[in-house]
Amino acid sequence: MEPALAPDFDALTVGDRFATRGRTVTEADVASFAALTGDMHPQHTDAVWAAKSPFGARIAHGMLVVSYAVGLLALDPERVIALRRVRQAVFKRPVMVGDTIRAEAKVDSLEPVTATTGVVGIRLDVVNQRGRVVVRALIDVVWRRGERVQASDGTVELAGLPL
Repeated sequence: MEPALAPDFDALTVGDRFATRGRTVTEADVASFAALTGDMHPQHTDAVWAAKSPFGARIAHGMLVVSYAVGLLALDPERVIALRRVRQAVFKRPVMVGDTIRAEAKVDSLEPVTATTGVVGIRLDVVNQRGRVVVRALIDVVWRRGERVQASDGTVELAGLPL
């Protein structure tokens, strides 16, 4: 789903699928995330400690992986208002420094909320370069309803609401 082509909420159907481009997780990503969040667990920050762990090396933070996956989604800012909730995240496999992840997404549910908004439930499978699921998450996003309208003054409106 390209940002400029995102459908109206009412044009979505449960089962619609889309995928993202890939992104390689780097050493700098893991170090920056640890510094930003304060999560300095040695599994992420201490190569000697991590070498003795069940994973055999440092791994990316699970929430870093989820954050990247959500960020990779090409969500049209004229349609998608906000991430409302992460309903569930299951961490299936570690993501190592140097792994490339991408997201495979499916519309899981559609809930009209008002005349101008609805909530889209998305099942998000984050996969690595080997095609193996590393994280499975369910997220909800608030999605605008209504058609885009070009006003006479050239501004764009959505169901009568200025953007």
